Amino acid sequence: MRAALVVVALAVAVSGCSSGTTPQAPRADSSAPVIAPGRPGEQAKTLSPEEAATAVPSATANAADVTYVQNMIVHHRQAVDMALLAPNRAASAKLKNLADRIQDVQGPEIQYMSTWLREQEQAVPDHHGRHDGMPGMATPEQLEALKAAQGKEFDRMFLQLMIEHHLGAIEMSKQVLTGGAHIKIEELASDVSVEQAAEIRRMQEMQTAP
Repeated sequence: MRAALVVVALAVAVSGCSSGTTPQAPRADSSAPVIAPGRPGEQAKTLSPEEAATAVPSATANAADVTYVQNMIVHHRQAVDMALLAPNRAASAKLKNLADRIQDVQGPEIQYMSTWLREQEQAVPDHHGRHDGMPGMATPEQLEALKAAQGKEFDRMFLQLMIEHHLGAIEMSKQVLTGGAHIKIEELASDVSVEQAAEIRRMQEMQTAP
């Protein structure tokens, strides 16, 4: 849970207030309940101190974190490859600007994820890493068709493929938010979900524009 856990009740023993005794600070082992804010659309939950201790993401990665990062590098690389096609093929200036933004955001994220994997002593996938079953990825045939397209036909295909691509990234991020453990990867997955949802809305508007 990315939001800070909020302590809503503290069992602070304060005795002899009238005698001027200084209240003691709450202890880490307080028995107070903790409110864990839910993700969008979910209700907050009340956790016991024991549950709260395990609910806070740690700096220790698990298999879900590593798999997510390795897969997301491959996923991002395809999005960047698609975006690189836009300057010489797209008809829409808005689409070209969107493609530039995809490169500007996802390029640095690839570098961040690659560095994180090396810090964890995990393999960084090569540029043509396998993506079997990875949601949202365009097929080789779809990529070849996109490369062959020009003008408004390129714009139409690009928007269709990139919306599906972004939806796939959001689905992958949801999975690691449920199964991952590392706080930096939770933050990354949350950022990916937010930024790509915003770009999906822009692309859908472009699809319906005259």
